[in-house]
Amino acid sequence: MSDRNSNPDLAWLSRGTSEIFPDRSESEDPAENLACLLETSDRPLRVKLGIDPTGSALHLGHSIPFRKLRAFQDAGHTAVVIIGDFTAQIGDPTGKSEVRRQLTPEQVRENAKTYLDQLRPVLDFETPERLEIRYNSEWLGKLDLKEILGLLGTMTVGQMLAKEGFSERYEKENPIYLHEFLYPLMQGYDSVAVEADVELGGTDQKFNLAVGRDLQRHFGQKPQFGLLLPLLLGFDGVNKMSKSLNNYVGLTEVPLSMYSKLEGTPDSLLEQYFELLTKLPLDGLPENPRERQKLLALDVVSQYYGEEAAQDAKKAAESFSKGTQIDTGAVPEYSLAEVQFPAKIYYILGASGLCKSSGEGRRQIQGGAVRLAGDRLTDVNLEFASPGDLAGKVLQVGKKKFIRLVN
Repeated sequence: MSDRNSNPDLAWLSRGTSEIFPDRSESEDPAENLACLLETSDRPLRVKLGIDPTGSALHLGHSIPFRKLRAFQDAGHTAVVIIGDFTAQIGDPTGKSEVRRQLTPEQVRENAKTYLDQLRPVLDFETPERLEIRYNSEWLGKLDLKEILGLLGTMTVGQMLAKEGFSERYEKENPIYLHEFLYPLMQGYDSVAVEADVELGGTDQKFNLAVGRDLQRHFGQKPQFGLLLPLLLGFDGVNKMSKSLNNYVGLTEVPLSMYSKLEGTPDSLLEQYFELLTKLPLDGLPENPRERQKLLALDVVSQYYGEEAAQDAKKAAESFSKGTQIDTGAVPEYSLAEVQFPAKIYYILGASGLCKSSGEGRRQIQGGAVRLAGDRLTDVNLEFASPGDLAGKVLQVGKKKFIRLVN
């Protein structure tokens, strides 16, 4: 059996892994199961990861399976990234209490254009035979009714209702539409189309990965293995990272914004963030929680923007916390074209996302947490007549949230 401590590839591959199924060893340790899988293969594995372009921006939570995919690339295996341009038009019903809004082909194509650029700092795009980019419309768009009926014939309604979300919706008598049943079958068929050996997914995707195994068996292929990864918690420490919950760090955020958010990571999340977002040795981290926060922020920003930009972001964040001047070019921008003037400052706080609502904006002003161009605001009803009164100024809430207002 491979020793995970003496095998750097295995240590990197197994880091942060929740489960590998089916089991290949008597151990419950994912590293032992992964070692068994690797030892039985006499060729590079085809490791599949699918992502539906249902939005235009990715966050650090999305990066977790792609980091694992990079680990497989580094170990000499082939990453197969499937852009779900077809399945995105259905929408994954996993964990949803109601039907997802269906996207148009135009919306999907527009979203897909940005995905790969955002993933370039994570994946190896350069080494030959280490990366395949596929779009599942290549095969799903060609299925005829007879073939679709064949897919539907591989599962029962009872099996489908066992899927997370479906059973809950059924019990609550919330509508479940027939096209939603097609999603796990189509995602599973992706594994058939690319002849996947391993598929990566979050712990909420086990059902879908298992469907891929069943369909590969149905079509005479060797069933893939599933490798499940934890869902990254957002800054609230309760819900998974999500843009809609505003508890996220976007992959395209400017270095200062990314650094400042990560520097404020709650102590309870530091261990998970270090394990899933960095390659730093977990037994060599600073004992002081504040130093851990700074190290985490510096390391993650370096991955996406380089060490120099990360150091500049650190210096800017320190200047911000001291109330001194910083380079405003490092601050994320908010366009005042989205605001109807005259406008109250508390409205701008809510509209820009610095606060969750205008009401919270009022409370932050009353609490003395809001600054404009470095000056603390005290007038809750402060109003501005035109964008020109604000353009170029930095609006700040607390020490970590700030934007530069632009026309």
